[in-house]
Amino acid sequence: MSVIFRARVLDTPDDPFAGGSLRSGDDVGLLVDNGIITARGEFAAVRIDAPDAQVVDLRDGVLIPGLVDTHVHFPQVHVIGGLGMPLLDWLERCALPEEARLADRAYAEQIAREFLSGVLAAGTTSAMVFGAHFATAMDAFFGEAARVGMRATAGLVVSDRILRSDLLTSPTRAYEESRALIDTWHGRGRLRYAVTPRFALSASGPMLESCQQLVKDTPDLFVTSHVNENNREIAEVAALFPDSRDYVDCYDQYGLLGRRTILAHNVHPKPAELAALASASASVSHCPTSNASLGSGFFPLREHLDAGVRVALGSDVGGGTGFSLFKEGLQAYFVQQLLGDKGVQLTPAHLLYLATAAGAQALDLAETVGDLSVGKSFDAVLVQPATGSTLDVCLKNAADPSDALAKMFVLGTAYDVAKVWIGGDAVHSRD
Repeated sequence: MSVIFRARVLDTPDDPFAGGSLRSGDDVGLLVDNGIITARGEFAAVRIDAPDAQVVDLRDGVLIPGLVDTHVHFPQVHVIGGLGMPLLDWLERCALPEEARLADRAYAEQIAREFLSGVLAAGTTSAMVFGAHFATAMDAFFGEAARVGMRATAGLVVSDRILRSDLLTSPTRAYEESRALIDTWHGRGRLRYAVTPRFALSASGPMLESCQQLVKDTPDLFVTSHVNENNREIAEVAALFPDSRDYVDCYDQYGLLGRRTILAHNVHPKPAELAALASASASVSHCPTSNASLGSGFFPLREHLDAGVRVALGSDVGGGTGFSLFKEGLQAYFVQQLLGDKGVQLTPAHLLYLATAAGAQALDLAETVGDLSVGKSFDAVLVQPATGSTLDVCLKNAADPSDALAKMFVLGTAYDVAKVWIGGDAVHSRD
């Protein structure tokens, strides 16, 4: 059946960093057929053209596109809140012991349910998910993601040095287990596979070669990893790869830098690294709350934009402060404010773009999601705060759509996400 969603709508189909602006409407009609938006306009006009369609009135809230998280760790739900440590200490004390527990498939299934429930409740409908070190855990993750309908790109995390021994594997085993997961899950429904060396620190040259072979064998795979997050990490990677020009080159020399590559953090890039990322059309996932929590540094957004590097938002999760991209957008704003003249003056439209359309581009989903235009999938989030709450009062008294959007990023939480749809299917309801 055709459905008209009647709502106050905010989205960013045109890049605000390139002169685009916030698109808004107070009484928009979105005609959805088989999960695809087939008409958009003033509700009255859309209704005339589709008189038999069911009408779903959402005007008590604000409808935005589904949020897109470009870096979020599936195994780290239980270690959110590990404060007071830099990256490598936090990994050793908090993240890696928890990640080792996912060797138990039953536990991995539990974490997959908790993770996906939390992600959807936060309004995230598409994500680059940093996976687990165990093939059985990734099989469990993909199975649960398929069940709930998530648009997930993920893969087996591979490492062969530095980390605790129970998280290590061999290049041969990494290839074979990844190949089996690819054959089972890649391209199945809304799922896609990402080749995932944890970072160059824990992946030797032979391990990166096995990752390279996977990409050669299946060219439409994605690649994700970490880069330039922490100064100590960067120094150790340089010592381990003396023949590489820099950290980014560690991936580039093994053919892992391309249009479908998303590297997380990049807090401390060199100009040559930014040039290489731009030349390859790779993307960077900016994880602002994690960068602040772990003391990694201030993200140089202006340098990335000036170099032509694509940037989107990531929650990171364990190192960050939760799944909410509203919180990530707000922290991104704070960081750029603190950078002063070196920062970028972000508007509410910039924040929504970074949390939606920019992520869709990074995930090569721009033709499918990222805004609420005709031809796109109805991946959407209804923000409807509790009556009488501060956000509710502020939205009702907002001066204009941009002001309303600003209030959503400043005050919004997962508790304000009332409903979430993916491909027209309701996948979360607060009630």
